[in-house]
Amino acid sequence: MNETTRTAPAGTKLPVLPPAVIADAVRAALAEDLGRAGDITSAAVIPADATATAVIASRAAGVIAGLPLAAAAFAAIDPAVSFRPKLGDGYRVTPGALVAEVSGNARAILTAERVALNFLGHLSGIATATAVLVDAVRGTRAEITCTRKTTPGLRALEKYAVRCGGGSNHRFGLDDAVLIKDNHIAVAGSVAAAIERARAAVGHLVKIEVEVDTPEQLGEALSAGPDAILLDNMTLDQLRDAVWRVGGRAITEASGGVTPATVREIAETGVHRISSGWITHSAPSLDLGLDTVIEGQSPP
Repeated sequence: MNETTRTAPAGTKLPVLPPAVIADAVRAALAEDLGRAGDITSAAVIPADATATAVIASRAAGVIAGLPLAAAAFAAIDPAVSFRPKLGDGYRVTPGALVAEVSGNARAILTAERVALNFLGHLSGIATATAVLVDAVRGTRAEITCTRKTTPGLRALEKYAVRCGGGSNHRFGLDDAVLIKDNHIAVAGSVAAAIERARAAVGHLVKIEVEVDTPEQLGEALSAGPDAILLDNMTLDQLRDAVWRVGGRAITEASGGVTPATVREIAETGVHRISSGWITHSAPSLDLGLDTVIEGQSPP
């Protein structure tokens, strides 16, 4: 991968995070790390007026996400610390690629280091996992989308990382769309009844999606006319048949059994969306490190 290559096509706007989301997340992470007495190691070992320059580099190939949070972590400890990204979120890196330079008060840099790297590594891991699936389905009409299987308190950040990896977002919470799942259907009595009740209860701007796992449920769903149909744990043949039966009357989404090895075949059935919980709840962190540059030496 080339460190100057973006995951999204040229001309696509880079994803953004609201400043308030960044500030709240960084504030909570620093409060957790600093505890009741602050960074007692740096306070004891590093002179108060010592300065340093450090580099953040990637130790593995991947897609970067989380630079605004890293910058905010250093700034929250000392606004005078200079954080200079060498690329942007959504860019691919190779092992050894320089991600950012940091300079300023040495205590401040070392105090913010772990919070900055935790955000960068975790979110870059999600962006990288997403990009693997996005690359695998390239040339089909399928889009990779995430789910609500996110870390409590970090959903907005993790969904941002999915966008950095070239994916799209499913609903952010229970309040922004209707998704009728198997347990809702069991209590409601039928697929049609659940859809009809949802349509009567929500406003005209709220989309309605229903989950089905059999051809019979699909037929019932089509008769009720939802906006989207989630085809759960279906075989490839069932997915192809479902896409043909829907015939463009609703958005089709496949879920279940989605891995880098299977996603291409799923995409080739013609579905519009492929949802994966794995890209947020199980993506490994991207290995990134911060190394202090000693005067007279070159960055590692």
